[in-house]
Amino acid sequence: MSNTNITTVSNTGDKIKITLAVLILAIGIFAYSYFSDLASYARVGIFVGSLVLAAILVWLSDLGKRGLAFATGSYNEMKRVVWPSRKEVIQMTGVVFAFVFVMSIFLWIADSLIDWILYGVFLGWK
Repeated sequence: MSNTNITTVSNTGDKIKITLAVLILAIGIFAYSYFSDLASYARVGIFVGSLVLAAILVWLSDLGKRGLAFATGSYNEMKRVVWPSRKEVIQMTGVVFAFVFVMSIFLWIADSLIDWILYGVFLGWK
């Protein structure tokens, strides 16, 4: 089954790190907009610097470490996936297209039949 324990940011130090990271990111966005008289590369540098600093703070927190462990586990799981060959993909795509075509014909016939029964037989509108 699934693990129902939901862990949250409980450590005060981690809360401070996350709050500080959000604050630094907000300051970087504000500085990018406020210093419009600077050269564009300087403004982008300020923003990227604040982004990197915020990322480092989040990475040093418990939440960041758990997120990094999840990303690493997901990447390792993706390496284990056996992907279908090109031939299998083309064959399965053909099967899906054929199924959609047959279902569309079936639904068109069913709709026409219901239309004829409802409007032609019961109501006499056609």
